[in-house]
Amino acid sequence: MIVNLVMLIQVISALVIVGLVLMQHGKGADMGAAFGSGASGSLFGASGSSNFLSKSTGVAAAIFFASTLGLAYLGASQHVAVSGGALDALPVTAPASSSASASAPAPAAPVAATPVAPAATSSAAPVAAPATQPAAAAPASSQPAPAKK
Repeated sequence: MIVNLVMLIQVISALVIVGLVLMQHGKGADMGAAFGSGASGSLFGASGSSNFLSKSTGVAAAIFFASTLGLAYLGASQHVAVSGGALDALPVTAPASSSASASAPAPAAPVAATPVAPAATSSAAPVAAPATQPAAAAPASSQPAPAKK
């Protein structure tokens, strides 16, 4: 309960800091310029705008810092058992029977051969082969052929 309260204070103070920083202007600009008038004394007085916003930002930053330290203290004082991770929640399954896998070896991989086109099943007349020499068969390796220069 107390952790939620301190966390709420921290979030509110962070939002206040963001708002106050966005309201502030750099040197040479004053609060009156944000509202479209050139008079600097319209809202907080002639020199009061930067002092008020700066002091408010400092107070909000102090509250944020104190709540951060409070959350760190409260988090360290709670002793929670740490698990190994997300994989600990997975069900444990027994491995497959080792006698069946030990007696039957794995089948050998088929020998790589030059791919053959499937036989034509249509009744169309076969196309005559060109009169030129056929190109050499591509090598069976998976390495790309070197580029010709």
